[in-house]
Amino acid sequence: MYTRIFVAIDDSNTAQKALDEAIRIANAVGAGLCIAHASDEGPLEQHGMGLGSYIDVDKVKGEIRDAGNQLLERAAAKATAAGIKAERLLMESGRRRVAEMITDGARDWKADLVVVGTHGRRGFERMLVGSVADNLVRLSTTSLLLVREQ
Repeated sequence: MYTRIFVAIDDSNTAQKALDEAIRIANAVGAGLCIAHASDEGPLEQHGMGLGSYIDVDKVKGEIRDAGNQLLERAAAKATAAGIKAERLLMESGRRRVAEMITDGARDWKADLVVVGTHGRRGFERMLVGSVADNLVRLSTTSLLLVREQ
């Protein structure tokens, strides 16, 4: 059975469903829970050439960090209301893919289950936005539960 559950969230409905599922499983089996958020600063890092002339890149990064911490606080409060004391982890990187940050975070936390939401995008939309879940399936060495929005 699972003893350490790592759930990665963003501000999507799908991620909230993944959080709900991770909380349910943690409650059912008495597992520890880590709620993580990967702040994706990649667009600022990758396309930042000259961007600093128009915006304060450090200020935007700070706002991204603050939004991630607020998201984690709300998620931890939800877990607490369900009787679970959850750890929180904000992962930041502009040079690594979100799936890599999640995989590394779960490994470092010694998770035996990773829970994430998936939108189930296909075709052109998937090509444009990519798929964190798809990359996780390829990268993760931990059991992985993908939760769909519907």
